[in-house]
This record gives sequence, structure tokens and C-alpha cells, in this order.
Amino acid sequence: MSGDRTYGPTALLTPANSLTAFRLVIAPLFIYLIVVDRISWWTTVVGLSVAASDYFDGIVARRQGTTTSGAFLDPLADKVVVLGGLYAIVLARPHGISFFIAPAIIITVREIAMSVYRSRAARGGHSIPASRLAKWKTFAQDWAIGLCVLPFTGHHLAYAFVAIWVAVALTVYTGAQYFLEGRKIVARAS
Repeated sequence: MSGDRTYGPTALLTPANSLTAFRLVIAPLFIYLIVVDRISWWTTVVGLSVAASDYFDGIVARRQGTTTSGAFLDPLADKVVVLGGLYAIVLARPHGISFFIAPAIIITVREIAMSVYRSRAARGGHSIPASRLAKWKTFAQDWAIGLCVLPFTGHHLAYAFVAIWVAVALTVYTGAQYFLEGRKIVARAS
């Protein structure tokens, strides 16, 4: 399939990067809507647009060629959406501080630690690719946020509670996976 690549690794203006840019531009609107009108169809529609752009940008990137800029921008957009959404929920709920602050902090610490870890590995010439489970981790985080804004489920804390802690478990587990895989990559290179 690599012979079908439309864009090389250094390309910047690609359809996949355009979808990622759309996600970065619309993320602040999604975060704002969570804070001011958390449980609504408008918030849900904007959130679904953000999630759909993430899904389709992955498909387009695999078909047309992944890029270095996309490898940086896509995880950045994921972090903006997930962390912004979680902290917006904390602000939007009267009991959100007690309910979502621990998951938000755990996910934030993991994301920062992994960004620093991957950056250091990259400076040493090592690339630690995202695992399939890490992609499911992002999906679980998005669903947890979605269950908090969807009119059918937003008023029922049990759904959000289960979803957010499943996302936290995947977040911590995939963080450990990255660390162990990174150690193996560095050891093989040495």
C-alpha cells in the first residue's frame, strides 16, 4: 500500500492535516459549549463533528501517507479535545469537581509524561509508535465526554462514572505500554 501514497512524510498541506486543523479550530467551540450548555444537542453535534474528523483523518492519513506534521498535530488535537472537554465538564457540573477532577488529573499527568517521554526518545533518534490500544484509549476518553453531553445520558452519572474510569484505566495501561515499548526500542538500538 505504500506505493499508493499521495503525500510524503514531509508534506504539510494534506487532507488529513486539514481535518486535524479543523478539529483544533472547532475544539474551543466544543469546550465552550460544554461549559455554558453541557447537556444539549448542539454540544453533541459539535462533539460528534470533532470525533468524526479524528476518525476520518486517520483513514485519510493511512491511505494517502502519514506525515511528520500529522504525527505531531493529531495527538495534539486529541489532547486539546480530551483535556479541554474533561476540564470543561469539571467547570460545568455543580458536583463536577468531586466527580471528574481525579480522572482529569490522572489523564493530564499521563499525557504530559508521555509527551515528554516521546520527545526525549525522538531527540535520541527513537520513534515510539502509538499502539492500537492507545487509539482505543482516545476513543474511550471521547465516549466518556460524549456520555456527559448527550441529552439521553448526560443527567445519569452512572454512565459517565463507568465510562470515565474505563478511559482512565486504558490511559494508565497504555502509558505503561509506551514506557516499556520505548525501553525495548532504546535497548535494541544500543
